[in-house]
This record gives sequence, C-alpha cells and structure tokens, in this order.
Amino acid sequence: MGPFLDFNPFDNLLCILLGISFTVWFTLLLVFIIVPAIFGVSFGIRRLYMKTLLKIFEWATHRIERGAKDNNHLLYKPYSNAIIAKEPTSLEEEINEIRRRGSNRDLDSASEFEMSDIFYFCRRGVESIMDDEVTKRFSAEELESWNLLTRSNYNFQHISLRLTVLWGLGVVIRYGFLLPLRMKNFLSEQVHLMCYRICVRALTAIITYHDSENKPKNGGICVANHTSPIDVIILASDGCYAMVGQIHGGLMGVIQKSMVKACPHIWFERSEVKDRHLVAKRLSDHVEDTTKLPILIFPEGTCINNTSVMMFKKGSFEIGSTVYPVAIKYDPRFGDAFWNSSQFGMVNYLLRMMSSWAIVCSVWYLPPMTREEGEDAVKFASRVKAAIARQGGLVDLLWDGGLKRGKVKDTFKEEQQKLYSKMLVGTQEDRSRS
Repeated sequence: MGPFLDFNPFDNLLCILLGISFTVWFTLLLVFIIVPAIFGVSFGIRRLYMKTLLKIFEWATHRIERGAKDNNHLLYKPYSNAIIAKEPTSLEEEINEIRRRGSNRDLDSASEFEMSDIFYFCRRGVESIMDDEVTKRFSAEELESWNLLTRSNYNFQHISLRLTVLWGLGVVIRYGFLLPLRMKNFLSEQVHLMCYRICVRALTAIITYHDSENKPKNGGICVANHTSPIDVIILASDGCYAMVGQIHGGLMGVIQKSMVKACPHIWFERSEVKDRHLVAKRLSDHVEDTTKLPILIFPEGTCINNTSVMMFKKGSFEIGSTVYPVAIKYDPRFGDAFWNSSQFGMVNYLLRMMSSWAIVCSVWYLPPMTREEGEDAVKFASRVKAAIARQGGLVDLLWDGGLKRGKVKDTFKEEQQKLYSKMLVGTQEDRSRS
C-alpha cells in the first residue's frame, strides 16, 4: 500500500487537462493551417478578421476625431504627395518666362546668359529641398486613421477609457497571442509552396491575386516592385520561384543559406564585379532551360515604401527572355510592410511584422512582355516599370533607389548643365544656320 500513499488526484487531473489542451491545439493547427496550406484553400476566417479590424479602426478613428473636437485639439494631417504644384514645362520655357517678367522687351530665343537665369535654379533648388521625391520614399507611409499600432502620434493621445482599454487589449492580443503563434512557423520558409502558404497564414497575410492566367512560367523572369523581404513569401505562396538577390548577413544570411539547399537560388555580392558577371551567366543558362522554375527578381535593388516604383536596373532585361511583370500593393491600415533596412535590423523588422494586425495586399499578374525591335535594355526596363506602377497605383519615378545609400551621380548634374548650355549656345546646326 506504500506506493499508493503518494497518489495525488490533482496531478492526474492536470495531466488530463494538458493532454486535452495539446490535442485541441494540434487539431486546430492541422485543420485551419496545415491542411488548407496543402490544398491551397481558404475558409475565409482571415478575411472576416480583416473586416472586423476595419470596423474597429473606423470606430476608433471617429472616436478620436470627436474627442479632439470636444477638447479643441488640432488633428494631425500627414504630408501630401504634392506639396508643390508643378507643371510639365521645359528648362528653356521657364527661363524665357522669367526673362519676360523681368523685361519689357519680347524674347524669342535665349542666346546668352542673363542674371535673371539664376532665379530659375534657385527656385528649383528650394523646390527640391521642400518636396524631395526621393528621401520621403524611404520613410514609413503615414496614415490619417488610427490602426491601434501607432504609439507616438499627436492624434492618438488619451481621450477616453474605452480607447485606452481597446489599445491595451490590442497589445495583449498581438504580443501575447499573434506573436508567439507566428514565431512557431517561421522556419517553414525553407521549403516551397506548402510551407510558404503556412508562412502566409503565420503572418495573417490576406492576399488577393488578380489575373492568375498571366502567372510566370518556367524559363521566364518574374520582376516585381519591392517593398519588403516578405514580398518573396507573398509571391511564393502562389507559385514556386528561383530567386536572385544580394547576400546578407545575420538572420537574413542564415535564411538564405537554408533556402539555397531546397532550390537553386542565386545570391551575389553587388559590389563585386566578378559576381555580377557570374550572375548574368547563370541567369542566361537558367532561362534557356524551360524545365527550371521562373526566376524572381526585384530590379529596384532596395525596398521602397509602397508608394512608388523607382528605377529598374537594366541587368535583368538584357538577357532577352520573356519578362513577367508583377505589381504588389500593400494596405498599410493593418500594418506597415515596408522594411527600412537603414533603421531596423531583420529581427526587429520581423518583430514589427509579427506584432501587427495583419499583412493585407493585392498582387496583379501582368501580361508577359518582351523587348521590341530596336529597344535597348534601359527602355525596356522603363516600359516594364511603368506598367507595374500603373497597375499598382504607384508613382513612377526615374530616380535610382541606390540614392538611399549613395550620393547623386555626376551625370544627373551634367545633364542639367548640358541642357542649359545647349539653350545658350544652341546646337551645331543652329550655329551653322545663323
């Protein structure tokens, strides 16, 4: 009878409860994540979750606006994309206009330097400082509404106990439930379609794919605008790709080394000329084999803040293969997917993503495009970029994304100098005629 004297019914009950909890948890994981990921189906739970969040955001925003009005507080308004109104005019037209305003005589042509010309360049310089189209593309997009994620905005001060409780409840849900749930599935990025779909569900990503008949085919090159490292997960959850990208260190480097074991991805060091030639050769060999997966490339070379598309590097468009453009547009109301690599490391970025409400985005597969006769790689890249910007509702910019880390190239300055010089002295044909 001695061994039975230590029997504790509470221990037995605890074991039973733990067993039941594990069984329920595993069943939910199997039914709502693993099985749908295998068969590519959805029960609509994430979309219902998104609609519920939108209603909560709308109520919270209206409550803040009403509270600010009652307390006579000014509401913060984010910057506009059009701080300074600009009309498409040439350098010569603007300088002639300035000269006409400062003189009573008519000027039909500009043939010599005048002191008033300085005002044109001064004004352009001030406009560029006040409305810098490049710098503001590398800061997070600001919202007029409150998504219960903003911590330090003027509008989102304490207004009522209900709002404070709602925000606190959101913190508990995001960090106490969503974050631990998502971190368990992070390593699933090592495999292809099934595990990418698990990652999509792990991030509570709600993706709407359009025009799937234009999806990239084997032997082609898929190019897309770049907002975040999770662009890969967004696209790879709907199809398998071989990827080309910059070698990273830290956690991103560990992920890249793991990924290359499952698929022949191409990682390179951008600063090494030898690496660039090797990548071009491997790309050419890859696209010639129609049995290999389509290659996924982000020609901008850096992450842009989901408002614009910047210059596409021409290397991806020199191979001569069919290009499949893809436009990706995120909904920032549920969480900012933009990765500012100059400000946040990969671990910090993933923490922000996993503690956001959801990742909501739309993906458009555009019709395949090929180089036209007489079209060089630069013009082809610009044409593809314009199509992506137009479909995604993004601003089409000519600037190089490399300006995020480097200085403006001298060629940009020389181009303006040549235009002004040409206006003063004219072309060789004009001088011969005169």
